[in-house]
Amino acid sequence: MEDKPLVAITGASSGIGEATARAFSAAGHPVLLMARRMDRMEALGLPNAVLRQVDVRDRNAIAAAVRDAEAEFGPVDMMFANAGIARLADIGRQPPEEWDEMIDINTKGVMNTVHAVMNGMMDRKRGTLVMMSSIAGRKVYPDHTVYCGTKYFVHAVSESLREYLSAHDVRVVVVSPGVIETEVLSGVLDQETLENYKNNKVKMGGGIGADIVADLILNAYRLPQKALVQEICLTPTRQSY
Repeated sequence: MEDKPLVAITGASSGIGEATARAFSAAGHPVLLMARRMDRMEALGLPNAVLRQVDVRDRNAIAAAVRDAEAEFGPVDMMFANAGIARLADIGRQPPEEWDEMIDINTKGVMNTVHAVMNGMMDRKRGTLVMMSSIAGRKVYPDHTVYCGTKYFVHAVSESLREYLSAHDVRVVVVSPGVIETEVLSGVLDQETLENYKNNKVKMGGGIGADIVADLILNAYRLPQKALVQEICLTPTRQSY
């Protein structure tokens, strides 16, 4: 059986990152898993896995993790820039420190992640960048002000990178989920915002499973390198906004 190439994932300890790690591992890929919670990644028990405790705000830590994994399993063929945080709140009373955290993780962290693998992919004329955005990167929502800003950033950067990398046969896929069953609400510290979000989630019959998103990412990745799914926008059927 032909060896499958290395897949790297940030934010791999829970939610869509964890589900994607499971999906690609089950499909036979070695995986580089990066997150702040090492115990959660270890608990996955995936074979052919390199685990690194990484905060995506640390550009050097991502680069070092990529070097370690590539030394063992060869070049990263897909990087999933998944790590992110949602500090949703009424912008008039939200502490600016929460803005800083979202901007640093959701924008600078994404660029640090891309930077670790982009030039290698260009040199090889092969590779896929999967960029975690949100439906909040396509439209704005109450109490999402800075969060939406960070996800609009991901969309804009991804469009630019897609054009820039296309001549090198490197693909850029944006993932824009709506309400998914993940731990994203753990980042919401504003209790009124949290309650409103939970109520809206109940009205739409709950979110959908992270495994569904992971399967879509795997299917998009499996297409021939010359075929690109530019964006995956997935929501519960009842989420019409």
